[in-house]
Amino acid sequence: MSAVTRPPFETVLVANRGEIALRVVRTCRELGVRSVVVHSEVDRESAAVLAADEAVQIGPGAAKRSYLYPPAIVEAALRTGAQAVHPGYGFLSEDPDFAEICAGNGLVFVGPRPEVMGSLGDKVVARRLMTEAGLPVLAGTPEPVFGSDEVVSAAHEIGLPLIIKVVAGGGGKGIAVVRSWDELLPAFRATRAAARAVFGDERVYLERFLEGGRHVEVQVLADEHGNVVHLGERDCSVQRRHQKLIEESPAPGLDESVYRQLTEAAVAGAKAVGYTGAGTFEFVVNDDEVAFIEVNCRIQVEHPVTEMVTGVDLVREQLNIAAGRPLSFRQEDLAPRGVAVECRVNAEDPTRDFAPCPGELTEFVTPGGPFVRVDTAAYQGWRIPPDYDSLLAKVITWGADRTDALNRMDRALAEFRIAGGGVRTTAGVLREVLADPVFRAGTHTTSLMAELAEQRDAETRRAS
Repeated sequence: MSAVTRPPFETVLVANRGEIALRVVRTCRELGVRSVVVHSEVDRESAAVLAADEAVQIGPGAAKRSYLYPPAIVEAALRTGAQAVHPGYGFLSEDPDFAEICAGNGLVFVGPRPEVMGSLGDKVVARRLMTEAGLPVLAGTPEPVFGSDEVVSAAHEIGLPLIIKVVAGGGGKGIAVVRSWDELLPAFRATRAAARAVFGDERVYLERFLEGGRHVEVQVLADEHGNVVHLGERDCSVQRRHQKLIEESPAPGLDESVYRQLTEAAVAGAKAVGYTGAGTFEFVVNDDEVAFIEVNCRIQVEHPVTEMVTGVDLVREQLNIAAGRPLSFRQEDLAPRGVAVECRVNAEDPTRDFAPCPGELTEFVTPGGPFVRVDTAAYQGWRIPPDYDSLLAKVITWGADRTDALNRMDRALAEFRIAGGGVRTTAGVLREVLADPVFRAGTHTTSLMAELAEQRDAETRRAS
């Protein structure tokens, strides 16, 4: 344990599920903090529930809604004596109203202040704030657009290709790329309808689309004493339908001047809004052009790669910051080493357009060996529920260089043994990406998965 031996809290309630809930429970155990996990009815035998010091069922309603019902979560926290609530990622993790409800009931929300979260969660407001802070921002509409005439006029001013984004969106959802004028209005209407259905907020805005770019993000930590540090960057360019599949740190082949621009921009942005806690500033990079995308006000799915290269437990820092403590290190204390790669193994069937395939796991054997980490809440005999995201496990490998890390990842994925009635996974597809020469060279962009799909289609046509 660090120089501070007193636990930041006596009891922390984890308002999430799956591997991230188990991840938080494990750090609580190391810190001597009692953990309470809330769970839906279908998650009553989850690994997080079994590992926690106490578990509280907040169903029995629809499974997903259980984790989205603040009164039940707060009541469980108060009843179990929790002082703080860790929201993980997804669900209520970026909900300023939930953070305010926690504060109103004397609970510490492990995350930024509600007003900061509210500002950064509104993509249009976030763009304005980051522009004022001096960050580079792509050309786009300064306010949401509503009518067809307004959309067409703004699109002509921005030019094609452009991207339509949901103001309240996140996690790769609520995005449509427009490359032709015929696509513009149908995409606008479809995105607004999806936004209304998914987020309850139909506002959208337009932004220039940087073709052939890379998705690079910067991890920051900030405490209540004015200290802000960055923990380097992560490349998240391997995506399918705007959902990340493979992440790595550091970003391959990134120019030193671009690295400095990214990290300095992230720190400046965090300081400008008074950010506290763990956060991620996301950017698109094309050669030497850098542009801000958004801020994620929470721990990220891909946080393990940063932990592997820096040796910093991000969840521990989150809890200490929430308890009002200063960061346990300074920027100059960080000395990242090697390369870390994360692959997200999903319970999806690649032969059926990656459709989710829940079912009981009759076999689940994770890989091991030196410098291999597996974050998962799955186990043999557990039934994958159909109610949630299809993420099954995150495999993270470290190497002295990128080649070592990638070779170790390929070996680890090959060792995975997953079977069950109707259960399929994306492990094979991930190994195909790892073997791709463009990916191996580190010259890939966010279009890599589409390009590989076109290659497979072309090979299928030639074979027939």
